[in-house]
Amino acid sequence: MKHFCAYRERSHYEVKEKLYALGLHKPEVEKMLSLLIEDNYLNETRYATLFAGGHFRQKKWGRKKIEFELKQQKISPFNIKKALAVIDETEYRQTLQQLALKKWQTLRGQQPIHKMAKTQAYLVQKGYEPGLVHQQIQWLKQQTTIS
Repeated sequence: MKHFCAYRERSHYEVKEKLYALGLHKPEVEKMLSLLIEDNYLNETRYATLFAGGHFRQKKWGRKKIEFELKQQKISPFNIKKALAVIDETEYRQTLQQLALKKWQTLRGQQPIHKMAKTQAYLVQKGYEPGLVHQQIQWLKQQTTIS
């Protein structure tokens, strides 16, 4: 299990599921988990922080999607909040703007209302907050009417 945890960061939930899949019972699983935590092979805060930062930078996910995925891994609300705080606000908004602009440009030749709806749906699906998405759509609308 040390090798399993050392290969990449794992959540407590993921390790617990793996141990149950190997046929261990609850007392053995709990003992193994505590040993892995003591030896610093498992750290929920570290996992959540790396997950949030990595999925934002690599997959361009928004906070909502990252939060949902961390909840799926049964990460505590405290650690989710801590992990989301790692994402730089300026970088977050720049990424949102880049994604919106890129999507907007792929929809050439479509009616502005369809472009707005499709771009908005895409950004919300990526996990960005609806309020920020709306601001971004309004900005795009202004940019295209100016140019």
